[in-house]
Amino acid sequence: MKYISTRGNNQKITSAEAIIKGLADDGGLFVPEEMPKVDMDFIEGLRNLSYQERAVMVLKQFLTDYTQEDLEGCVERAYGNGKFDNKDIAPVKALKDVSVLELWHGPTSAFKDMALQLLPQLLSTALGKTGEKNEVVILVATSGDTGKAALEGFRDVPQTKIMVFYPDNGVSRIQRLQMVTQKGGNVSVIAVKGNFDDAQSGVKAIFSNQGIKAQLMEKGVSLSSANSINWGRLVPQIVYYFSAYADLLNKDRIKAGDKISFVVPTGNFGDILAGYYAMAMGLPVNKLVCASNSNNVLTDFLTTGIYDRNRAFYKTISPSMDILISSNLERLLYHITGDANKVAGWMQQLAEEGCYNVGPEVLDKIKAVFAADWSDDEATGKQIADEYSKEKYVADPHTAVAWRAAEKASGIGETVVVSTASPYKFNESVLNALGHDINGKDEFTLLDELARVNTDGIPAGLAGLKGADILHSRVVDKNEMKNVVFDFSINTKQ
Repeated sequence: MKYISTRGNNQKITSAEAIIKGLADDGGLFVPEEMPKVDMDFIEGLRNLSYQERAVMVLKQFLTDYTQEDLEGCVERAYGNGKFDNKDIAPVKALKDVSVLELWHGPTSAFKDMALQLLPQLLSTALGKTGEKNEVVILVATSGDTGKAALEGFRDVPQTKIMVFYPDNGVSRIQRLQMVTQKGGNVSVIAVKGNFDDAQSGVKAIFSNQGIKAQLMEKGVSLSSANSINWGRLVPQIVYYFSAYADLLNKDRIKAGDKISFVVPTGNFGDILAGYYAMAMGLPVNKLVCASNSNNVLTDFLTTGIYDRNRAFYKTISPSMDILISSNLERLLYHITGDANKVAGWMQQLAEEGCYNVGPEVLDKIKAVFAADWSDDEATGKQIADEYSKEKYVADPHTAVAWRAAEKASGIGETVVVSTASPYKFNESVLNALGHDINGKDEFTLLDELARVNTDGIPAGLAGLKGADILHSRVVDKNEMKNVVFDFSINTKQ
């Protein structure tokens, strides 16, 4: 299977090459040239497999230039060796009204581990397969969870370095601590003055700067990404949709062939887009419900067909969704229209005017698959309290946004709420929602307090932050990002 750009530069490359490059030369995102198809026999065949075995079955539909042995090795290194605190890796909890797909049992307690434990293995294997000799510098913009997961995944991986940019004062206290205490000889963490979109736009501008890329190539350095613009980051996420369906079959919540719906807290659109790929492959899906916080640009787009980032930006209690430019939407638009020129035009409008309109025909096709809703902080906090009262289930603020959207949706059938982070990562907001007095308490006191009301204990990776040394404290303006990337790429030695 070959991969092409959403913006149509006629470049066709293998999955290994796409994973190394991250972003296409024309600024577009790599997508599979054709969509693989599976049937119910394939899906039912997943029922008695481990998560790792399910992953290999799904991944090999897309990564056709990787051998079975390649994929088995990558998957075992990603999900084995006790890295996840649940043997099912992505367990499904069947509750009274919904099922909850928990994606936060990895080393950094967020769903990003599902992809970012695997991406470094796929990239390292790709470097060997293609004979790439350059050192690869991974650039990441994060709204909170991607940064730590990427740092942990790429820490001391040979032939790579990783630099993470996060919005200064735009992540939770625990998220910040996870990043600024990160060890590793090949890592750098930088705060950016501004919001996530400033950090993300800065990274994308560096990828699009042919002058910088040429200078780095002369020094034996290539750039790549661990954000979900990288196909190797997105493809692992398709697996857990199939795995959830197989688990629901095993729990007798559904029968083979029944359609289910997924409600996904969504910021950069990659997580829910993976569900779209699963559906396009043949997974029986009724609706994909996009749940947003007050930065509800996606809700508006999925309702009106108008994407407009020219709006107020809100810092919320669900900071990983505090995003106004959802990069992966570009992939969906390509698959819906099949027209790279249209997609390139819309992306140009977004860059220059901050707005584009896909029109009623495209919108109708999108609405056939997607629904959308949103919650403000007050409603999110109330949902956390309500679910604890009804189910004794402690949801983080992102999961609560999805849960509320699930409750408000109608006619979507058996529903899976996609839970994207441990509540311990947002202990201040969760405890506040549960009526606890949080004033004057540090994050570690709050971790202990939350543990007294939660059936799941404090994740080891978060408990271990207490007393950890601060190793990264630099703060830069957006326009300085280019220079710090160049300096890190050339002068840092592993």
